[in-house]
Amino acid sequence: MKRIAIASALALVGAVSTAQAATWRFDDAAYVTCREAHAMQPQARIELANFLAEHSARRHGIVIPEDTRGGELGLLVRGGCTLAPDAYLFTVIDRAIIAQQDKLPKR
Repeated sequence: MKRIAIASALALVGAVSTAQAATWRFDDAAYVTCREAHAMQPQARIELANFLAEHSARRHGIVIPEDTRGGELGLLVRGGCTLAPDAYLFTVIDRAIIAQQDKLPKR
């Protein structure tokens, strides 16, 4: 459910197939821009966003909650990608998590 909250808010963030998205390596995924993510198939985009969000959450020692806080993160990501479509999706996700870090549960 927590992944669905972020993914649903990323619907505007936007190529690769679903099979490729399931095999992301962080070194490759970190350099996908918001514009490139927007061009992906929805399922691939969701998997990529979930992969990056989980990586960032682990790095910051937090858990992405299944409640509205997860949706708020997604809205921040959506807004960040709308404002800067050439920004790396990971950077936008990571900054959204940092901005909400105090409100999120610790691992």
